[in-house]
Amino acid sequence: MKDKRRRYLHNIPINEARSRFLDRNWPVSEEETLPVTAAVGSITAKAVFAVFSSPHYHAAAMDGVAVHAADTVGATETSSKMLRLGETAFPVDTGNALPAGCNAVIMAEELVEHGEEVEIIASVAPWQHVRPIGEDIVATEMLLPAGHKLRGVDAGALLAGGITEVAVRRSPIVTVIPTGNELVSPGTAPAAGQIIEYNSTVFAALVEEWGGKAVKHDIVRDELSIIKEAVYNAAQVSDVVLINAGSSAGRRDYTADVVGELGEVLVHGVAVRPGKPTILGVVAGKPVIGVPGYPVSAFVALELFLKPLLYQLQGLQEPARPKLRAVFSRQLTSALSAEEWVRVKVGKVGERYVASPLSRGSGVITSLVRADGIVRIPQQKEGLMAGDEVDVDLFRTREYIDNSVVCIGSHDLTLDILGSLLSLHNPGFYLSSAHVGSTGGIMALRRGEAHLAGVHLLHEETGEYNIPFLSQFIPDVPVMLITLVERDQGLMVAPGNPKKITGLEDLLRQDVSFINRQRGAGTRILLDARLKEKGIDPAAIDGYLREEYTHLSVAAAIAAGSADTGLGVLAAARSLNLDFIPVAKERYDLAIALKHTENEAVVKLLAVVRSEEFRQTVESLGGYHTEKTGRIAYRPKESSHGEI
Repeated sequence: MKDKRRRYLHNIPINEARSRFLDRNWPVSEEETLPVTAAVGSITAKAVFAVFSSPHYHAAAMDGVAVHAADTVGATETSSKMLRLGETAFPVDTGNALPAGCNAVIMAEELVEHGEEVEIIASVAPWQHVRPIGEDIVATEMLLPAGHKLRGVDAGALLAGGITEVAVRRSPIVTVIPTGNELVSPGTAPAAGQIIEYNSTVFAALVEEWGGKAVKHDIVRDELSIIKEAVYNAAQVSDVVLINAGSSAGRRDYTADVVGELGEVLVHGVAVRPGKPTILGVVAGKPVIGVPGYPVSAFVALELFLKPLLYQLQGLQEPARPKLRAVFSRQLTSALSAEEWVRVKVGKVGERYVASPLSRGSGVITSLVRADGIVRIPQQKEGLMAGDEVDVDLFRTREYIDNSVVCIGSHDLTLDILGSLLSLHNPGFYLSSAHVGSTGGIMALRRGEAHLAGVHLLHEETGEYNIPFLSQFIPDVPVMLITLVERDQGLMVAPGNPKKITGLEDLLRQDVSFINRQRGAGTRILLDARLKEKGIDPAAIDGYLREEYTHLSVAAAIAAGSADTGLGVLAAARSLNLDFIPVAKERYDLAIALKHTENEAVVKLLAVVRSEEFRQTVESLGGYHTEKTGRIAYRPKESSHGEI
């Protein structure tokens, strides 16, 4: 088939797309009978009724003697009674059946033995310390309703009630078909232009989480006939077919053609961002979803369409994610043409929750790893303003968020180490960091949106780090500075330094391309100060306006060859095997709002900062100096807070 460009067939609002797809009355999964011992996690297909009572006899609930309650009447501490063993008192252990004529048990602790008799000093009531027939389960009573997800305790109740097999809904079978000439299997070192195929693993995990059974197909090349054959065969043996990639408008995107030729395309193009090129259709009477290739787009498509479908096939209502009301941390514009799903970090700062947006790239799977939840910006809304109240659909528990230290500010690799050690040695406590640059971090402290900020701002006039900016930007917010590390900043270059770059003066060369940090980042401020010292005009630097938000992103661009050099820390250069030309040694501090210094999570975090384990781990990265780590670099004179 001749390659050609395609256009989206639709830009359908989410609710309409869901209606077209989910309202087709897809048949509920067939029943199957499983041993109770193998059915945990399955959904009951019909109500289950007990065959036996439990217990099915009157059972002693204590060790002691079984008696007829009437024989104990009148016994007191001052007028005890004697009962003869084997005649009016019968020894029993917990769980034994009561002898005929008995209806109570006297605990062993309340007996005094005298040879063939026992002395009692209190009467007992009928059925005292006895588990009567059917105390737990009565034969014929309903143990579980239809549509119930079996747990371990449910299996125990079924077995106790005499049930050894149970009718359940067969888990929907979902075949996942990854497509693309560029895909290689995990474990293969990808060459230029190749991508490790990991989406099918993500899809399979979600399928299992939502009650389905995933079948992963081998990678299929971008050829119409091959994809068509794979989809046709999958539709014969599956309840749902997922075709990953090929759903957009490229020359070799065949998914819409395949679904259309084998069945019917219901939707091609949904008004959601990311995830617009989603395809919804039917082949051989089975639902088919053309899932976008970018991982975040794929996740959104599966959340919107596969998740409710799988619950529907199991006869269940789709569970809603827990929600949390939060304040949005910064302005964010959004296209009017689609509902946008914004990944966010969330933390509790003081008495309110704050949501900070993460990377919006549809190919950034790590944004899903780091995200605490999603904020949806409705279609026809231009975006969000800093301070807007938003609903967050949570990925994590509220307890996780409540026990997180919120750090907003400059990026540094040591923050990841700090967060890991905090959770390792203090289970249940976490570091939640968002990278917006040093200036952005200070502004977050001013707005009360963070417990602390990572900062490394060089003051040109004094040559001092960070302290002058506190009085400049947040004079009314008492803040102290704790030194995290001192670090080497320099120019990162490709291995072997092929362009023979020796210093900042080389940035003026026409054959040298640069990649910068974002405006407000401490690294950007350091660069500007050094350029000013040397009389270098930033406008003359090729790439000065090209920005990244982390040291690793800058290093990655250089390693990939899209830039010749960029300013960053030595640890980032080493992590990607780049060469390094030192420019400056700088101090990286944690700016902590004083009102949060007694927060339990913050106290635990600072204990980790001052630990020998943290220092040794940081020093092993290279380019870091820990002699001042954990020291107070600045504290307001009027501070009444104790030493932290």
